[in-house]
Amino acid sequence: MTIQLSEEEMRKALFGARVDPVAPPAPPAAPEIPQSPPAPSTPVRLKKTSAYHTSKLRVTLHVSQVYEGDVEVFVHDSSSLSKLIAEQEAKAAAKKKKYKYLELVSVESISK
Repeated sequence: MTIQLSEEEMRKALFGARVDPVAPPAPPAAPEIPQSPPAPSTPVRLKKTSAYHTSKLRVTLHVSQVYEGDVEVFVHDSSSLSKLIAEQEAKAAAKKKKYKYLELVSVESISK
């Protein structure tokens, strides 16, 4: 059972309304409004930013010189993107400050 439809009937079935493929409807003409140049104002100075944006990792450690002694918070900022390397740098910096017992609290990203 084959149904023979004309091109117009197919378009009507697909799109529901008469579509003229030759000429699309013209948009309404908008009257031209002459624009005057904007009034000169004081120049706005933009902040100079660095050439690149870096993110850093902030490592927080609990450190002590005596086992189960007074615990201090030690914070180290690393420019490395690796959390493991940042942790190692922080531990090395804490050991330079003569802290013997170290406990990692957090490694978090900070934006500069």
